Amino acid sequence: MAVAARGLSKSFGHLKAVDGIDLDVPEGEIFAILGPNGAGKTTLMRMLATLIVPDGGTATILGRDLAQDPAGVRSQIALTGQFASLDEDLTGRENLILLARLWGFSRAGSKARAAELLDAFDLADAATRQVKDYSGGMRRRLDIAASLIVTPGVLFLDEPTTGLDPTARQKVWRLIRQLAESGVTILLTTQYLEEADQLARRIAVIDHGRKIAEGTSRELKAEVGAGFLSVALADPSRLDAAAALLADSLGHEVNRNAEDTHLSVMVDTPAAANAALSALIEAGFEVTDFEMGAPSLEEVFFALTGRPADDTEGDAP
Repeated sequence: MAVAARGLSKSFGHLKAVDGIDLDVPEGEIFAILGPNGAGKTTLMRMLATLIVPDGGTATILGRDLAQDPAGVRSQIALTGQFASLDEDLTGRENLILLARLWGFSRAGSKARAAELLDAFDLADAATRQVKDYSGGMRRRLDIAASLIVTPGVLFLDEPTTGLDPTARQKVWRLIRQLAESGVTILLTTQYLEEADQLARRIAVIDHGRKIAEGTSRELKAEVGAGFLSVALADPSRLDAAAALLADSLGHEVNRNAEDTHLSVMVDTPAAANAALSALIEAGFEVTDFEMGAPSLEEVFFALTGRPADDTEGDAP
């Protein structure tokens, strides 16, 4: 295992940020920690990266003990946090050369490594521009490149695409896949369900500092053990009333999608879904679209936690 943790916990005063989490991440795998804001994802990541000391539990990173050999752990890892850790007044090339020199590269070696990374991350054309003139996606790619001056065994990515537009996000996803293919183990936190679905072989879902589920995307969807009915209305202003009717008809909580255009609800049988649709129509709701099928990862998260993944309520920093 690249990462093996047992019972990791961390409190801040009376706040239990991480509450007894176990993790096993095989070498060379992309593993996602999925949860809403405040679930404890960043606190868990910072403990594994030796930035904060756990209150309890144990962990090893590539066989090195987190508590007994933190320097050994640091020699094997790299961390990219939620915000770019770059000097905005320097160019992209200058940032990478500076970091390479700090790592002990020679003058010529640092220039060669910077050029290699700029080319690999599709930033060669912007190498001589100041970072303050970079777009958000370019900054994020340069930030990840800076983490790879020395190729780590384990790369921690804390919400690597937060705030990026869809095109930039796709580029970062491609880079993450390429890193995993090269043998780097990647542990990433995200609140984007699609990101976890697209990248990770396995996903741990955490909420209020506790791990509440773990498995592949398919296993998590199967764990819900039911289908989902998705419904769109001609009049979106009536979504609340429709949600109340569906909840009463089906006996399950109803979730709105992120765009606030569709309702989705767990259904136990196709007959129950048909009855619920009939009840909507009889009550005067004009249904413009509906679909019955396997749950999405977003619907799985709602079924596990009772709230959407982008809900900002939480107990952990």
